[in-house]
This record gives sequence, structure tokens and C-alpha cells, in this order.
Amino acid sequence: MSPIEEHDQLLNRRQFMAGSSLRLGTAALAGLMTSDGAFAESAGLRRNKIGGLEGIQRFAPKAKRVIFLFQSGGPSQLDLYDYKPELRARFQQDLPDSVRMGQRLTGFTKNQKSLPIAPTKYAFPQCGQSGARVTELLPHIGSVADEICFIRSIHSEAINHDPARTLIQTGATQAGRPSMGTWVTYGLGSEGRDLPAFMVLNSYGSCKRTPQPVNVRLWGSGFLPSQYQGVKLQSVGDPILYVSNPPGVDRASQRRALDVIAQMNELNAAQYADPEIHSRIRQYEMAFRMQASVPDLLDIDEEPAETFELYGENARQRGSYAANCLLARRMAERGVRFIQLYHVGWDHHQNIPRDLPLMCGDIDKATAGLIVDLKRRGMLDDTLIVWGGEFGRTVFSQGKLTREVYGRDHHPRCFTMWMAGGGARPGMTYGETDDFSYNVAKDPVHIHDLQATVLHLLGIEHTQLTYKFQGREYRLTDIHGHVPNAILA
Repeated sequence: MSPIEEHDQLLNRRQFMAGSSLRLGTAALAGLMTSDGAFAESAGLRRNKIGGLEGIQRFAPKAKRVIFLFQSGGPSQLDLYDYKPELRARFQQDLPDSVRMGQRLTGFTKNQKSLPIAPTKYAFPQCGQSGARVTELLPHIGSVADEICFIRSIHSEAINHDPARTLIQTGATQAGRPSMGTWVTYGLGSEGRDLPAFMVLNSYGSCKRTPQPVNVRLWGSGFLPSQYQGVKLQSVGDPILYVSNPPGVDRASQRRALDVIAQMNELNAAQYADPEIHSRIRQYEMAFRMQASVPDLLDIDEEPAETFELYGENARQRGSYAANCLLARRMAERGVRFIQLYHVGWDHHQNIPRDLPLMCGDIDKATAGLIVDLKRRGMLDDTLIVWGGEFGRTVFSQGKLTREVYGRDHHPRCFTMWMAGGGARPGMTYGETDDFSYNVAKDPVHIHDLQATVLHLLGIEHTQLTYKFQGREYRLTDIHGHVPNAILA
């Protein structure tokens, strides 16, 4: 059948019946269109000038943007932030049954004959006026402890990496939900025109154990329109795949081609009323603008020498954690709403004294430098920085234990994350764990509570940011979430 004949028969009886619900709903959908043609998918709210849902911010936001420094693999809270000096006297003692309380173990340790306690070998000096305890491995982060709100009572039910990462990034352990950055940009839009509202940067740690990569669906849009998914910057080759013009195609000819494609897509949109068509149009336009904006973003030659004194000389090395922290600041300056960094390599099952110092060396100076840099520029007050991984590590050693060598298994029952800037209370340590850093003893903060807090600091009541899919109203925090007001400035 020729294309013309196929088009003439698009509305045959079977196709009409199959698509009638969509076509008959077009009139209703038209009432939800904003002036720029975007669909207001949530509760009939309209879009504002920067693409956010009008009225979604129920109170004045403290933060305009988020930088999430995700430490993939599960950093050991016992060796970094949760100081337990009394454990030194319990070296090699078996973890009491009264502490474990029958909680499940992973396949790595469930068959061990004993669960010997492994106290940290590192000192925990008190830092700043707040007196926060921070490992000696993170002296630069310790130097900015008065800017940080440490939350030592984070907990999760996911004990393995993929479901735990998926939970903290999407609010569910199963794949398919929108990521946190997607929810934020869907709700608030973007203050920048030339870069995506949600951008992602990856780096690999220096640990000797081969790190696990992260899955692209962690910054996916799930069932939300695809224009809200994260855009990843590559560390080698073209910064963003398929954005550069092919040989022989200049910018003017590309502009003409996009104009024609947009006209054709508008015809399809008018016929099928599919919001994904408008997403495609916007993504083409964004890709065209990024041909100029991304090289400008990556051009760090303009940065003064003091920038590299703050972040470290590794910030000159594309793809390093330090370089990504510097790029995060530059993205924040250019209006990117949600900036997600993944630093991979914290899964220390075998030898913490070998691998942990290497990972801390990767992140310490650059993380503190980012905080200091934002504060100097007057941006820390409205930029929320979140630091943490998908879970913590066990107090008992995985495998053979000596004074100098110990590993730790996954532990979601309690671990430490922290926030800085953006309305988080500075110089505070919130929550407590038991004497073994095995269970939360005071002020528990679930992953959904953390997500609710991030949205709250952006001015969003987490129960109001919803999207109807397959007959159900979904949200980032699912049916959970509570904001611990004590950690708010």
C-alpha cells in the first residue's frame, strides 16, 4: 500500500474503534492546554512561563535547585560519620542476637559462622563550632561541618544495590517510576533555556574493587513525559550523544531541517493529540540550543586559579568527581534545576582500609570546595546539596577480620546522609543509632521522608505533586513521607 492510500485508510472501522477513546477525549484535553501547547497533566494545573505547574509551590521555597552528590555502593557510616568509640572494646565479639533481632542478611554473610564486630580504625575529630564528628579521612568536609546538617538515622528496607538505588531515586524498589529529578522538573520547570532542567554526571572512584555501574533508568522519566528525563554528560567523546551535527551539515541547514520537522510534528500532534509529540519537538529544540550551550558549559579555561585550589587539580580532568562538582556549580549558575552526580565505588565488602581512603580522597576536597564556592557566590542559600548513598554498612566484618583488614556488608537499617544549604539547618546532627550503629535509636528518617524534605525545601507539598497513570495517582513518596521539621533552617 502506498503512503497516500495508507493515510486515506487511517480511519477504517477497526482503527477508529481502537483509538476512539483517545479521539473522543481530545476536546477535554484541549481545555488542559496552556498557551504554549503544553499539557497540564497534574490536577488540571496550568503551566507557567518557565514550564512549571502553576500553584504547585504551596509555600515560599528555600531552594531553587538541587545538587545530589550520590555515592553509589553504600558508604560506611561507621567509618565516616557515626562515631562509636565504645566498639573498640568489643573487637571480634559476635554481634548480639538482641541487636540483630533476626533481621535478614545478604547472601554474602548469611552463612558466616559468626558476625564479628569490626570497630573503625579511624579517628573522628570534632569539627567546627557544632562539634560534629567527621572521620579523619574527610578533613575538608570536616572544615565545613558548620554548613552541614548530618542525618544519622536514615533507613531503608532495600538491602541490595539495584532496588536500594531505585528506591532512593524513584521512591519505589521496582523499576519504571519517574526519578526524583524528573518529578522536580515536571513540577517546577526550568529557569534556564539553553540547558536541560535535569542533568546527570557520572564518575568512577579510585577503589581497587571493581565498581558497579549505575543504570540509566535511575534518571529516566518513567510514565511522565520524556522531556523531563535526565540528560547525561559523557566523560569521553561527545559530551552528549547525537547532538553534534554530522560532517557537511552546518547550523543554518540544521535550523531549516528542524523547522520543517517541527511543522510535520505539529500536524501529527493535531491529529493524534499525543503529548509525547510535543515532548519530541521540545527535545529537538533543546538539542539545537545545546550545540552552543554545552561547549560553553564545559569550557573551564575561564575559571581562575583559585577555583582549582578549591576543588583540587583533578577538577581539570574531565570525568573526575572534582570536575563534575565544578560543572555542577556551572550548571547551577545557568539555571539547571536538578543536578545529579553519581560517584561509583563505595561497595567495600572486602577491605575498607584499602578502598575507603581512596574514595574519600576522590570526594573530600571537591565536595567541600563546592559548598565554599556556592557560599562565596551567594548561591548556597538557595541551592540544596544532598550527599549520601543507597544504604550503609554493617558493624560486623564480612569475611576474615583483623585489626588492619575488614570488610562490611550492606546495611539499610541505619546510615548517614547529609544536606547543606537550600534551607537545611546548618551545624546540626539529627537522629541517633544504637551502640552498634545497627538500628535507629532516635528520630528515624525513611528514604520517603528524605524525598518529602527535598520537595518541601523547593516549596512543594509532596502529597500534592501527583500524576495519574493506569487509574492511580502516583507521587515520588508513594503513600508515605514525613518532613522532619527539626532539620529545616
